[in-house]
Amino acid sequence: MATRNKKQVAQRWYLGGIASAGAACGTHPLDLLKVHLQTQQVAKKGFIQMIAHVLRNDGFFALYSGLTASILRQITYSGVRYGVYELLKGRMLKSSEGQPISLSVKLCMGAFAGACGGLVGCPPDLVNVRMQADIKLPMELRRNYRHGLDGIWRVAREEGVMVLWTGGSAVVMRSIMMTIAQIVVYEQVKQFFLYKWDFEDNIPTHFLSSFVAGVAATILTQPVDVLKTRMMDAKSGQYKNILDCVWYTAKAGPLGFYKGFVPACIRLTPHTILTWLLLEQLRRLFPPPST
Repeated sequence: MATRNKKQVAQRWYLGGIASAGAACGTHPLDLLKVHLQTQQVAKKGFIQMIAHVLRNDGFFALYSGLTASILRQITYSGVRYGVYELLKGRMLKSSEGQPISLSVKLCMGAFAGACGGLVGCPPDLVNVRMQADIKLPMELRRNYRHGLDGIWRVAREEGVMVLWTGGSAVVMRSIMMTIAQIVVYEQVKQFFLYKWDFEDNIPTHFLSSFVAGVAATILTQPVDVLKTRMMDAKSGQYKNILDCVWYTAKAGPLGFYKGFVPACIRLTPHTILTWLLLEQLRRLFPPPST
């Protein structure tokens, strides 16, 4: 079997956002169903029932409500997460002369990159949640944002700029855990497959590594994701702060923090897989300048 070059290199920083936006186009209906399930205080409908409800009442294309906001969110939120991580990785590799980076350092880089992505991506995330939840509301109460940018503009104009960061603490926490799971776990699992089990650096390896990362991301982020979705979809003044939202959600019991877990896993795992499959191919098409 051919010997692999184990020297690590930093990749182009902007490819992650492009790959993540592409993956969002394929998994958006699952994200919409997840939002609908998470915003139920009492679990009245399951995954299949919710699909039937949306199709029956609003039609097939309602499953793509908020797609423009979702793409905008991935370009900003995931673009910053992956971009900052790669920039930090490049600096660390340069200082260590290309030697492997320790897991503890990767965790710190992932946490910082995730926090940056959460802050930048909160406004489109809020609009994304609202556009997806709109079809649940009576016609006279719907916000009817035309697209992601229109939603951001209207929120800032009608409710105030700071409202765009509603649920910001939950978004940042979720983004930190998401980045650690999607990027750091992926890198560690892929490294294990390549150098411990002697796998080839190919699509099956990328698929297996991203599958593990996607499941890990769902488990880590689901409680915070429920809180984030509830706060963003809430009416003005419904929750005083994130602790108030935690208390309200806890009334339904511990499993209240894992509402929509199945569709979240069904959505997030394929999204992670598609993102990494696209990203690995983009990396081959557009290698780092130094390679």
